[in-house]
Amino acid sequence: MLGGDLANRTPLKFLAAGYADPHVVKRLGRTRLARFCYRHSRGAWGEPHADALLAAAQETLQLWAGGELDYPDLAEDIALEARLALQLTEEIKDLDERTALLLREADPTGILSSAPGVAAITAAAILGRLGDPNRFTSLAGARAFTGLVPILDASGLNGRHGGPTKRGDAVLRQALFMAAGQARRIDPTLAAKYHRLMIDAGKHHNSALCHIATTLLTRIIACWRAGQPYVLRDVDGTAVTNEQARAIIAERYAIPKDLRARRRTTTDTARTDRRSKESPRAPSTGPSTPHATTPTAA
Repeated sequence: MLGGDLANRTPLKFLAAGYADPHVVKRLGRTRLARFCYRHSRGAWGEPHADALLAAAQETLQLWAGGELDYPDLAEDIALEARLALQLTEEIKDLDERTALLLREADPTGILSSAPGVAAITAAAILGRLGDPNRFTSLAGARAFTGLVPILDASGLNGRHGGPTKRGDAVLRQALFMAAGQARRIDPTLAAKYHRLMIDAGKHHNSALCHIATTLLTRIIACWRAGQPYVLRDVDGTAVTNEQARAIIAERYAIPKDLRARRRTTTDTARTDRRSKESPRAPSTGPSTPHATTPTAA
């Protein structure tokens, strides 16, 4: 009934007060429970929540009618954990406020947070870890700094691009990856690229998001250098609103659910193993030759 959102302070205050004991909840009664919920939720909770709490307390007593549980001790243990969660919630709130203040100082025009999928905390992580975007001599250098560019796995005459190098900052990489997951649902051009990578190129979901993340970073830096906010556009370059963008994505670039599920869980087993440095067509055993040879026609 209370839910599992630790950012919601009302359930935490309820548990911190020792009300995890169903006997205590029943003694409080509907009126006092409703008053408690109303006061600590600033009017969001009221009598319906009090009724639900009373029903949950009654059901708990019925489930454990044999007296196996020591409700006062259990409620005390839960209250301790709830008080710790409340303290951590306050600290997180203070950090969020401080982060927002520093972000406004570093990006007063809100260029980073104007990008799709980039909220205040993500924008602060990107800017804090990336540093001044103008310090990169090229956009390719900025992409390489993230570690999201593919590594080249080569051996003899064979070579392929593998997974990301992961040589950049891990926090920056995570922030861009998470932003890309939301941006492809908001920006039609990014949604079109994600659709092409998933449908035509057969990429895994994570691989496609890495491509989207580097593209998103490139656009953010371009907006920063131009001093202009990010503008959502259709694939033909026409500026669109958020509502229009979502409608375009739903109409043209929706990924079938079964395909999306498979691409989230399966990988290409035919890829070259980085340790053995063998191509899929190379023999698995046998002596190596000192010189590269060219294959002959069968």
